[in-house]
Amino acid sequence: MTKRLMVGSVPVGGGAPVSIQSMCNTKTDDVAATVAQIHALEAVGCDIVRVAIPNTAAAEAVDKIKEQIRIPLIADIHFNHRYALICAERGIDAIRINPGNIGADENVKAVAEACRARKIPIRIGVNGGSLEKELREKYGGVTAEALAESALGHVKLLNRYDFDDICISVKCSDVPLTMAAYRLLHETTDYPLHLGVTEAGTPSMGVIKSAIGIGGLLCLGIGDTLRVTLTADPVEEIYAAKKILKAAGLRRDGVNLIACPTCGRTRIDLIPMAEEVERRLRDVDKPITVAVMGCEVNGPGEAAAADIGIAGGNGIGLIFRKGEIIKKLPQEQLIDALMEEIEKL
Repeated sequence: MTKRLMVGSVPVGGGAPVSIQSMCNTKTDDVAATVAQIHALEAVGCDIVRVAIPNTAAAEAVDKIKEQIRIPLIADIHFNHRYALICAERGIDAIRINPGNIGADENVKAVAEACRARKIPIRIGVNGGSLEKELREKYGGVTAEALAESALGHVKLLNRYDFDDICISVKCSDVPLTMAAYRLLHETTDYPLHLGVTEAGTPSMGVIKSAIGIGGLLCLGIGDTLRVTLTADPVEEIYAAKKILKAAGLRRDGVNLIACPTCGRTRIDLIPMAEEVERRLRDVDKPITVAVMGCEVNGPGEAAAADIGIAGGNGIGLIFRKGEIIKKLPQEQLIDALMEEIEKL
């Protein structure tokens, strides 16, 4: 089991539930826009949010943002250690930094001391694209071993100044490589691991890469917190993360939608119906299983365990609950009737 650290009020590691993170794409010093985006992320289930700190104005906005949000706030900092010090003074909950790119040892020491004094954890974020030249030369390119060695080298930098409240990430856009690096760290250290496949792309492919990389690791018992990175509205990252956690069996909250793939027996327009049911269920947080099935073979028989569901016929369908038929209706009435029954559950 990994060590536990606290990011604000959210525990990370040590057997705590896997937390969901995202990152704002607003200008951080635009406090109103940033707060509005964080509220949108909070509303759909984000546990921890990160903001970019590319300049002094962004760092000085931290306390103004903090006072208007409920979830913990992480500062994403590169190169200039002074931004980390400003954020620490203004109440940041955690810092994401690469200790190797903030300059001289005294800069690392200053950040470590400021964070230790305020109990602010640090995530060491190693990316394949910014791996140190000497490690690329040593291993002949970006490898799992190189990523892990880079991360553990940065850990030693912080340990040198008596700082150990650390989380690690080793992300790259290559899914198997990312997974191999995390598996190495899981075997060699007990620091909490922040999972992600970086630069995963637009949702059409990015969700698949993340489901394989993040979900695969979670199924192996690896990972304490995660971010799905998508070239999209950050809210989409939260929906994707929740689905991955559900598929990995790590979250029971919200609806589990099951639907058959359809076949030659299907006599109802099931695919758009399933899409519509999924859309309507998106913000339903009841821990139930809903089935959308195309015929009498797949439902209610094979979907008998579902709390509620539809089984299609020839332009008509059944509403069933735990395998028991409760209504028979024309196709156009099925979804509304299903939603009414879900409300009763």
